[in-house]
This record gives sequence, C-alpha cells and structure tokens, in this order.
Amino acid sequence: MSQVYLILLLSWSAFCLVTCEISCRNEAGEPIDWFVVYKLPKYRINETKGTGLEYLYLDSRSQGWQVSKFLINMTQSALGQVLQRLYTSYKNDSTAYMIYNDSPPRTSNFSTHYGHSKGTLFFDQHQGFWLIHSIPHFPPFPEDGFGYPDTGKLFGQTAICVTYKYFQFKQIATQLLYYNPNVYNCSIPDLYQEDLLDLCTICHGKRFPWVDETRIAVLRSAEGELFLNFAKSKYFVDDIFTAWMAQVLDSDLLTETWQPKGKELPSNCPLRWHVYTIRRIALPNLSFYSHNDHSKWCVSRAYNGSWICIGDLNRYPEQRWRSGGFICTQKELIFKAFWRMVAYYTECK
Repeated sequence: MSQVYLILLLSWSAFCLVTCEISCRNEAGEPIDWFVVYKLPKYRINETKGTGLEYLYLDSRSQGWQVSKFLINMTQSALGQVLQRLYTSYKNDSTAYMIYNDSPPRTSNFSTHYGHSKGTLFFDQHQGFWLIHSIPHFPPFPEDGFGYPDTGKLFGQTAICVTYKYFQFKQIATQLLYYNPNVYNCSIPDLYQEDLLDLCTICHGKRFPWVDETRIAVLRSAEGELFLNFAKSKYFVDDIFTAWMAQVLDSDLLTETWQPKGKELPSNCPLRWHVYTIRRIALPNLSFYSHNDHSKWCVSRAYNGSWICIGDLNRYPEQRWRSGGFICTQKELIFKAFWRMVAYYTECK
C-alpha cells in the first residue's frame, strides 16, 4: 500500500467518523447533540399570513432562536437534514429504526387506540437519535423520501431531536411501551433483538408486557446533557401536567398545547404546584394566538424551576385517557428561548 493511499484512507476514515455517524444534524448537515424546531403557524396577529413553512431553529451551538433561511419542507431544513440519513440507508442491516405517529402518512385517519405520540428513532450499535414532534402525517415512509404534509402548514408545530449513545435506547424502548405508539414503519435487525427486546415487541406489534401508570427515565445525550422523559400510559387517567409533571418537577408550569374550541382546560391551581394555560405567544415582530398552535410544550413559570418540556400530549379532556410523554431539560438556553415567548396566560379563578 502506497504512503499516499494510506494517507487518503486514514483521512477518509476520520472524515467518516464525523459525517457518517448517526446523530441529529444542524442545517449545514453537521452532527449536533440536539436541536429544537418551532414551525410557525400560517396566521399571525396583525400580519399577513405566512406560508406555514417558516420555522425557528435552536441547537446546542447557537445562542437563541433564529429564523431559518430554509423552509421546513426543504431537505436543507433541520428536519430534512436529520431524516436524510435514515432515508438513504434504511435498508442497511446494521442500523435500526422505528417511525410512529397516531396520524400516519398516506391516510387521513387517526386512531385513539394508540398513544397520542409522534416520533422517529434511528441508530446503530454506536449511537443514534430520537426525534419527537407534534406533526400529523409526518414523516413520510422512507421509500417516499423526505417531504412535509400540507396538513402541517396551518398550525404551529414543535420538534426536538436528541443524539444518544446506543446504551440509552434500552431505556427509551421501555419508555415507549408506556407511550403505546402507532408504529407504521420499522426495522429492528436480529443483532439488536437481545439488547432491545421491548423495541422489537413494539415494532412487530406483539402483545406488550404489563406497564404501570407512569414511568420517568433519566437520559443523557451523547455530549452529556441530562434529560428527563415522562411517559404516561393509558392507565393514568388524568392531565399529565397538573397531576404529575408539575408536582414531580416542583414547579408551576405554563403550558402551550392544542386546545380545540369548547374543549379547553382552564388554568389549574388546587395542588401545590399550579398549571397555567398560555393564550398568546410573542417574539420580536411576530405573535400568534394559542388556538393557531398545535405544538405541545410547557415551561416553568419562574426561573427557580427553569424546566422546559416538549412532547406529545395536549391539555383537553379526551387527552386524559391517552398515553404519551414529554422530554424535559433544565438547559438554560432552551428554557430562556421558550420562557421569553410567553406573552399572556390565564390566572386561576
């Protein structure tokens, strides 16, 4: 082997360790520990309507929200970048993936028999990502390539992607048993079945083992950031925010979720830690009402908690019977980005 060839081979190996690894990706396609996306609604206050495809972007290397120069339906977008690796290598027997959504693509139907949850896992025996989002009919089947549904344009939507080392996916699999996700596409090759039996059970639609009402998992990202995952099963028949999350996090919570007219839950204050309903979101030169927002998130009311949680479930009566969950962090950058967006919320009567 010539010296020049050896140098080229080593250079390629080093390059591939970075570019070929499975992870969340920024808009330049570079590996990133985590990112958050807030897709803006089409209708805003005192503005002409947008396209419904603009979004805000925040990641582990940025200083705060930035309006992306891309649209969310582009492959250059954060969601496009992270899903491209899955779409180009989903047939590889050395990788595993699972895509779930209670409102899957290729149909206008949705099922209440499954958890109100939406997300994608993709990993190998080194690491991978868990993408959690609020977008119905998304993402497309891998063989269809990346795209964004027209139904996802009207309302605001959120997504969070976190990169995890392989050993964390056993915990994630157990959490997903509580979520009871509607899996519409997956592949868990044989080499993962001993480690990830729960994920295989979910993927193949086998009978689930018994689960309790709730479960909390402590997850650590690939770069060491701590996250808490709250997983609620169908046996926990109550508002996840009021009856559980606020009391565990020791924090009053401001909640922003989809609330169909006539089904809103009011702010709730009987318990030690209170839950308040956000009514309006604001950024410099941009604001919108909660009824135009399909995102699901909550943030501590005051800095003493500094929690921000992004996930699956809404605050309205029917959701008390649905399973799903939230990923929470005290990462100051994410907390401040969301906390500063709260323009108005209702006090308890």
